[in-house]
Amino acid sequence: MPIQQPSNQIKLTNVSIVRLKKGGKRFEIACYKNKVQEWRNGVETSLDDVLQISNVFMNVSKGEVAKSNDLQKAFGTSTVDDVVKEILKKGEVQVAEKERDHDLASLRKEIATIVAEKCVDPATQRPYPVGMIEKAMAEAGVSVKAGKNAKSQVAETLRLIQGHSTLPIQRARMRVRVVLPAAEGELLQEQLRALAETVEKEDKGESWETVMLIEPSQIRTINELLQKECKGKGRVETLTFAATADN
Repeated sequence: MPIQQPSNQIKLTNVSIVRLKKGGKRFEIACYKNKVQEWRNGVETSLDDVLQISNVFMNVSKGEVAKSNDLQKAFGTSTVDDVVKEILKKGEVQVAEKERDHDLASLRKEIATIVAEKCVDPATQRPYPVGMIEKAMAEAGVSVKAGKNAKSQVAETLRLIQGHSTLPIQRARMRVRVVLPAAEGELLQEQLRALAETVEKEDKGESWETVMLIEPSQIRTINELLQKECKGKGRVETLTFAATADN
């Protein structure tokens, strides 16, 4: 653990300040960057490896250490480790404006990349470059949320692009193969065709087999149909997750 410097001379590098307002006062802890998220995810379990200085502050940059009676009033305890754990759990990580802008730009790029991988131009069925997706996001007024990961923001981003930009876009289709015993195939073929955007291949013999392009969301409907009607005799295989004109 680093040696604590005089209270009015604390100068830390590679620091993340976590702040929690409680009982009308502000409490802060000085942590190593990236360690806060690791603690919250359960990857890091040692406070010594999370904290730069093992103390609770009213203001880290000024070196103002919180008094024991202030901790007792706000947290019901003056035990530093217990207070630190609550601040780590509930506090807000303070990020410098430059760093925040960099993180948001990286997150925006990641979201655009996922959208580009999962979506196509409806006219050509080919994917767009990531740069075009980023321009469409700007046109649609997409606001990236720093507290959420990229994957969880893709659906809302696509909805906004479709509704508020000039870029024609749709989700790439999933190519699947459905194999059923002949009798079940005869029974379910019309229902399955109705779920497909395009039926690319269909074979009948001892078994009934079809290759289709579907909306990714339809895979669950197909699985539920086979489970209900075929009692484990049928199967669906994903051949291509994002089917485009190149596949």
